[in-house]
Amino acid sequence: MASIRFLTLSPTVLAALIDGDLEAAGAAAGHPLSSFLVEERWLWRVRLDDIRRDPEAADWIARAVVAEPEGVIVGHGGFHGPPDEAGRVEVGYTVAPEHRLRGYGKAILAALLERADADPRVTAVRASIRPDNIGSKKVIAGFGFRKIGEQWDAEDGLEDVYLREKPHPTA
Repeated sequence: MASIRFLTLSPTVLAALIDGDLEAAGAAAGHPLSSFLVEERWLWRVRLDDIRRDPEAADWIARAVVAEPEGVIVGHGGFHGPPDEAGRVEVGYTVAPEHRLRGYGKAILAALLERADADPRVTAVRASIRPDNIGSKKVIAGFGFRKIGEQWDAEDGLEDVYLREKPHPTA
C-alpha cells in the first residue's frame, strides 16, 4: 500500500485556498500545496463553515494527503464532521487525477478508518458513492463496507450509501 501522511488544513489555509492564493496557503500549512487543492474551493468553503459552526470539526475534516517519502500532495481526505449522536462518521476522500491508480485511495481510506476506530465515540463509518463511481467502489472493497441504501445529494445526485460497523476488539 502507498505510504501517506495527513496535513491538517487550518482555517487560515482553507481561507487562502478559497481565495486561490496557493502560495499563502502553502506558507500557512508549512508545506507546498498543489493547484488541485485550489480547484476544490467549493469543498473548502463548506469545511470552513463547518469549523466555524463547530470548532471540534477541525479535528475530523480538511486534510491534504502527502505521499511519502516524495512529499507530494496527492489528494485530500477526512470526515464530514465529528461523530453524530449515534457515533457515526462519514468518510470523504479524493485522489488528484494524476495520482490515481497507485494505491493512494486505499491508503487514505485505511488511515481514516484507523482514525475512526481509535476514537471510542465512533460506532460506524459511512461512505456515500455515486453508482457510476467505479473507482471509489473499488477503494472501499475489502474494508468491510456493506450497502445499506441510497440517498439524493444536492451536489452529486443519486448516491449509494455504505456502512462499516466498528470492528470489535478480539479477546
